Amino acid sequence: QVQLVESGGGLVQAGGSLRLSCAASGLTFSVYNMGWSRQAPGKEREFGAGISVNGGITEYADSVKGRFTISRDNAKNTVYLQMNNLKPEDTAVYYCIAGRSRASILNGKGEFWGQGTQVTVSK
Repeated sequence: QVQLVESGGGLVQAGGSLRLSCAASGLTFSVYNMGWSRQAPGKEREFGAGISVNGGITEYADSVKGRFTISRDNAKNTVYLQMNNLKPEDTAVYYCIAGRSRASILNGKGEFWGQGTQVTVSK
C-alpha cells in the first residue's frame, strides 16, 4: 500500500519560512519523480514544484520560482519543499505527488497523492 504523508504545514506571517516534508512508503521511491501541488480556497489545484528521480532536474511554477526549493533524499524516501519569503497568496493545501514521468507531476496526473497539509500565510 502506497502512502505519501506530508508534514510541516502551519500558520506563518508573510515573509516567513516553512519546510514541508513528504515521507513515502510502499513504493520504490528512487524511480518516481516527485512534486508538490497546491490548492488555494476557491481555486483549482495547481503545480508548484517537481524534482526528477535522482534530483538532477527541478522545475517550479513561476509564482514560486526563486522562493521555493524542492529537494529529495532517496535514502530516506522523503521529498522536501523549503518555502521562503512566503506571501498570503501562498495560502493553500499542499499535496505531495509521485509520478513515473516528469509530465505527470507537471500536469497533476501523478499516480499517487498525499492527503495534503495546510499552509496559511497571514499578512
